[in-house]
Amino acid sequence: MLMIISTPIGNLGDITQRATHMLEKADIIACEDTRQTRKLLSLLNIPKSAELWAYHDHNGAKVRPRLIDALKAGKGVALVSDAGTPLISDPGYKLVAACHKNGVAVTAAPGPTAPVMALTLSGLPSDKFTFQGFVPQKETAAKQALKESQPLMMTQIWF
Repeated sequence: MLMIISTPIGNLGDITQRATHMLEKADIIACEDTRQTRKLLSLLNIPKSAELWAYHDHNGAKVRPRLIDALKAGKGVALVSDAGTPLISDPGYKLVAACHKNGVAVTAAPGPTAPVMALTLSGLPSDKFTFQGFVPQKETAAKQALKESQPLMMTQIWF
């Protein structure tokens, strides 16, 4: 089973007991940066029994089939990001889609997510909102994206 695990955003106390338990029982932990995840596991006093596999935009196409093979072989795979909830503006959604396509079960340990946290702290209307992801890096593309979103009559969250 693939386990999507939210990790703390700056405060170790934000990790849930359920997330910690899932990390403890994982055979493989797929993560953005193995160094960051090693630090987290150390702070949580989780033994170094799981294999850490780097999984990010640059290697996703190569690593994803290996993760699917491991899952089909009965391994428990945890997916974490460096901070917050995986799949929010990262390649995790491609792994979840591959799991669904291959009949692999997926579960999640809910927890911190930066866009929702920002919304709850902002004082802006939260009855309708949209998450727009990252502002494009190139100035022309950024201006175009912002122009296209201008007519939306709801709170917009951008990274």
